[in-house]
Amino acid sequence: MHIILASASPRRKELLHKILSNFEIIPANIDEDQYPLNMLSLIKAQEIAKTHPSSLIISADTVVILDEQVLGKPKDEDDAFDMLKKLSSRVHEVSTFYTIYSKENNISITRQVTSLVYFNKLSDELIKAYIATKSPLDKAGAYGIQDKEFPLIEKIEGEEDNVIGLPLQEIKKDLLSLGIHLKE
Repeated sequence: MHIILASASPRRKELLHKILSNFEIIPANIDEDQYPLNMLSLIKAQEIAKTHPSSLIISADTVVILDEQVLGKPKDEDDAFDMLKKLSSRVHEVSTFYTIYSKENNISITRQVTSLVYFNKLSDELIKAYIATKSPLDKAGAYGIQDKEFPLIEKIEGEEDNVIGLPLQEIKKDLLSLGIHLKE
């Protein structure tokens, strides 16, 4: 079955390559602000299915939640600084909503996977040096756990891949249950 990853994220592409040899990347072109977070991955998959109805589509959205407030991608460097300052010495949730969908094959699986992330105490100097790399500017919550050279995170409870943006263990189970052949 032809598989499509409905995401432009290089991190999601890298993660999915760990379990699937062949898939195409076609990002969904929708206004994300129009839909509730828990529906976004399904809406993206359905959008791609309009032109690829027989393909199996995998889509995902990851959000950072602190004190019941969603921290999206920062608007600019000042916004990134404020987010990282709020996260310093705190525990927050990272939830990924993912969908596996095929219109013609009548497949629609949507799940939420949540991990807890414990942040170290971050100095203003560390935050500024991290922002200077530009890495936080395209990430929810203004950080990436793969940026190991910066000691942002004390520990993670849950799947690390989920925090990066694609909960591979859960997706693997779903794909296997659908009879999809995975990499060894």
